[in-house]
Amino acid sequence: MNDLCADIGYSSINHYGEELCGDHVDIVEENENSTVIVLADGLGSGVKASILSTLTSKIISTMMAEGLPIEECVSTIAATLPVCSVRGVAYSTFTIIHLENNDTAEIIQYDNPHVILIRGDVNYDYPKQEMNIGGKKIYRSTIKLQENDIFVAMSDGCPHAGIGIAYNFGWKREEIIGFMEALAPGGYTAKTLSTILINECNQLYGEKPGDDATACVVKIRRREPMNLLFGPPSNRDDCDRMMSLFFSKAGKHIVCGGTTSSIAAKYLRKPLKASLVFERSDVPPTAEIEGVDLVTEGVITINRVLEYAKDYLGENKEYEHWNFRKDGASKICRLLFEEATDINFYVGRAINPAHQNPDLPINFSIKMNLVEELSQCLKQMGKRIKVSYF
Repeated sequence: MNDLCADIGYSSINHYGEELCGDHVDIVEENENSTVIVLADGLGSGVKASILSTLTSKIISTMMAEGLPIEECVSTIAATLPVCSVRGVAYSTFTIIHLENNDTAEIIQYDNPHVILIRGDVNYDYPKQEMNIGGKKIYRSTIKLQENDIFVAMSDGCPHAGIGIAYNFGWKREEIIGFMEALAPGGYTAKTLSTILINECNQLYGEKPGDDATACVVKIRRREPMNLLFGPPSNRDDCDRMMSLFFSKAGKHIVCGGTTSSIAAKYLRKPLKASLVFERSDVPPTAEIEGVDLVTEGVITINRVLEYAKDYLGENKEYEHWNFRKDGASKICRLLFEEATDINFYVGRAINPAHQNPDLPINFSIKMNLVEELSQCLKQMGKRIKVSYF
């Protein structure tokens, strides 16, 4: 088994004036190494389109994950979707990317813009086999995965961007390819790539989209372990065991908390060098310990990371803040959101006497909740998470 994995991210904008998006993305993990991603685009926009695309993506992703053939999936969709009373058709286009054993991608496309594959930072023209299933022309491709492959699936709202505004005939496929080729060497995550692409579509629409637009990006990368230590153990006698387990793990090491960093420095027999430089007023300064990749304050910093994580899973508006700033929270975000694929949390259950002050909005349960919420957010980003308590 190779050590490749998939970083998956998507972003959408709604048709101007609509509350619901007519596109839907569904992701189902068969197991740790196989994933089905479906991007469906319902006919029209608004509620009807949202229902059509949601049904389509849910049905296809579930059936594909169970190993059923595409012919059966398509016939089930045709029999299941409600028929539009105006147009007399039940219509939802779709794109399926089936990642098998982190080794092969099977791509199945019906009436959506064809998936773009960026390989070696340039467009790669992969082979397509034309099929006819129930009168529908469907394209099927099988591609051996390579590290740093970037797959870009889109609804037709992306190439339609700018029609009659920035362009006479919309944003041509060749121009979208050029746009993505320029971004490919930047090392951006799949979520950030999809956000940048959709933001550009929104600008071309004059921020009044004439159609729902969705981009789903799949980036193939190697697994990257990361370790985060947060808080001292409840039993002081467990300090050495906790530190030994933490520092023996492969990957980068992040230590959060004043007492925790002092214990880590003592274990490593290295000095703890504190900084008094505030990069921003609401996040405490970082520190340094030889042998540790990042040393930060605890609860306040992690709470800020959690806020960024929730935004990242939503509209990703805070990206420009944490991606460029040098405060502790921003540095942790770059390590966890962009670099890491497998994250090990080592969480101490010791109660900090300072946190028991009734005038402070921090207590033990808040600290535990921070870890739980952050873990859930990172899982939604596609990270493998393991939390060990001491």
